[in-house]
Amino acid sequence: MVDKVNLANKLASFDDHWVPKVVGELNGQYVKVVKFQGDYVWHHHENEDEMFLVLKGKMDLCLREGTVELQEGEFGIVPRGVEHKPVAEDECHVLVFEPVSTRNTGGVDHKYTIEASDLERI
Repeated sequence: MVDKVNLANKLASFDDHWVPKVVGELNGQYVKVVKFQGDYVWHHHENEDEMFLVLKGKMDLCLREGTVELQEGEFGIVPRGVEHKPVAEDECHVLVFEPVSTRNTGGVDHKYTIEASDLERI
């Protein structure tokens, strides 16, 4: 059976920022939705690449060597080991695609840290 997921409905079901919610899983990867607003924390993922797809709004993907602005319908892939910090001046809705093992703040302990095993499925 194929499950149909309405991303707009999933995103409308919560208000918190920087708290990813799992909406799907395939081939050892999570599909997550998250609302960004403000500055995140500088971090990197030692063993995982991370994809950010902007569904609504815009965000900056800050890297030590510069910033990539992502608009609705655009995505960026941060390669493993690259330090980055997402920033969204206004609320931005994002789909994140990454391995199940990915800790959202990489090796950094921060108030935004959520262990992969503690992610909420919606």
